[in-house]
Amino acid sequence: MEKQEKGFPYSHVVGYLLAVALTIFALLIVFKTSLSTGMKFTVIGLLAVFQASLQLFMFMHMTEGNDRDSKVVHTVYAIGMALIIIIGSIWVMTAGHSIH
Repeated sequence: MEKQEKGFPYSHVVGYLLAVALTIFALLIVFKTSLSTGMKFTVIGLLAVFQASLQLFMFMHMTEGNDRDSKVVHTVYAIGMALIIIIGSIWVMTAGHSIH
């Protein structure tokens, strides 16, 4: 059993505030800039990756505990599987149009 930490969860508050700031920044990019649509998608995608990694470390405690390596391996595997599903789905949907 792991030892419970006592006190105020400052890292959770900082993580939450950073997540809110990244979300507001993404909204400002979409609604207040004159960037091209492709550039907006790129910036929002980068912000999403940064926010997901922020949440993994701040809220899901990826670097804490004894089984740190297995957490990283499982997370990399999950990301890989998600990418395979997304890229495969896009490939199947776009390649199917050339047949018909």
